[in-house]
Amino acid sequence: MPTTTIRLDDDREDRISAAADLAGKTSHAFIVDAVARAVEQVEAQEELHRIAEKRWAKLLATGSSVPWDDAKKYLAARGRGEKPVKPTARKLE
Repeated sequence: MPTTTIRLDDDREDRISAAADLAGKTSHAFIVDAVARAVEQVEAQEELHRIAEKRWAKLLATGSSVPWDDAKKYLAARGRGEKPVKPTARKLE
């Protein structure tokens, strides 16, 4: 397994150590977990952007969209456990 060195000022090292103790981890495990969470967050954001770009391209290509009021009613009904009919997309006005 490769090794990476990071340089921390004394205050940050102390804070990481204290936070790791509170979490019941070693400083090393705490830092590894923090890096893993940061990577996952960036990857999730990138996936969200990819999906948004794809949907935006489809909207521009078709000119069709579900009005927010229709979508909101549909989602609220789903949240209540109902099985509403999906709203129909229509051309933007």
